[in-house]
Amino acid sequence: MQFTDEHKLIRESLRKLIDDEINPHVDEWEEAQFFPAHEVFKKLGAGGFLGISKPEAFGGAGLDHSYQVAMGEELGHIRCGAIPMAIGVQTDMCTPALARYGSDDLRREFLAPSIAGDLVGCIGVSEAGAGSDVASIKTFARKDGDDYVIRGEKMWITNGTQADWMCCLANTAEGGAAHRNKSLIVVPLDEKGVDRTTKLHKLGMWSSDTAQVFFDDVRVPQRYRIGDEGEGFVYQMQQFQEERLFSASSSLLPMEECIEETEAYTRERKAFGRSILDNQVVHYRMAELKTEIEALRALIYRATELYVAGRDVTRLASMAKLKVGRLLREVADSCLQYWGGQGYMWESRPARLYRDGRLFSIGAGADEVMLRILCKIDGTLPAGG
Repeated sequence: MQFTDEHKLIRESLRKLIDDEINPHVDEWEEAQFFPAHEVFKKLGAGGFLGISKPEAFGGAGLDHSYQVAMGEELGHIRCGAIPMAIGVQTDMCTPALARYGSDDLRREFLAPSIAGDLVGCIGVSEAGAGSDVASIKTFARKDGDDYVIRGEKMWITNGTQADWMCCLANTAEGGAAHRNKSLIVVPLDEKGVDRTTKLHKLGMWSSDTAQVFFDDVRVPQRYRIGDEGEGFVYQMQQFQEERLFSASSSLLPMEECIEETEAYTRERKAFGRSILDNQVVHYRMAELKTEIEALRALIYRATELYVAGRDVTRLASMAKLKVGRLLREVADSCLQYWGGQGYMWESRPARLYRDGRLFSIGAGADEVMLRILCKIDGTLPAGG
């Protein structure tokens, strides 16, 4: 993938916004376990960062997905994992299907203001009994006149306490094939019957609000359905490709910057008469980890090239997602070890990466689900497996 001057301009402009408007507040927001999503998203929207690959008719830039990946990679410069994840939910998780399949009226009502940063969105797929097993969701939307009446719950919803709307996956038919009885529906979260007061306390990603959301006969018009009824599972599988590419691309800089800070720290830290970095086991390990990160970057860029060309990249996106979850743990653990006792302190960079990075082997499909997808594609999954 070749970056143009336009790619570089997007990255430089975004880095300036991050350095001026986000990073100075990250420690404060992490301590508060909350960041002002509407305020931050409005600044991102004003800078044109929330609709890079979205249609120009609705306020987007209409660029191909390589620009979206470049933006995702640059978001990794934010000094925590929570805020890039929250932004990625807006750009790569709750809006792709809406942008691609939503009616013009629905896109004017929800996509355009989300691109502008006036609305905050979230994605509602996971449930307490159905995380990576998307086919097993229980939330149901029954028809009543021109409306859907939705009952159920969604779990681990990023942006959940602040979001204005949810891209909600719900069953819209009884029985039938699990991949043909579901629809994606835009649900405004200020509607009667929505309860999202249960804020979840997490191991990491502290400044991102995460909620359990309950629907008690929530009524929304059927015109809020995204695309065709019964196609929601397929649309969501397509959204997962962009989500997994975002997860991988947004993790490259955090790993690289953690290694850079580890090298700087171990160069100054002395033990047994010389710097920690002077030990071969340390500087060799840093070189190994940099090599792994660069290999992951190449995989992401190749997947992006094919995605831009209109190819199905489920296999490569799943590989990237699997690799980033494991590599984040490896980088964070190695760097923390070389910081010694200081690495175990809550405020250290390796400790934050250790906490935040652990999610990537669980969210957007656990490692085991990625392996199952890969084995199914490659024809090595046992019958009934």
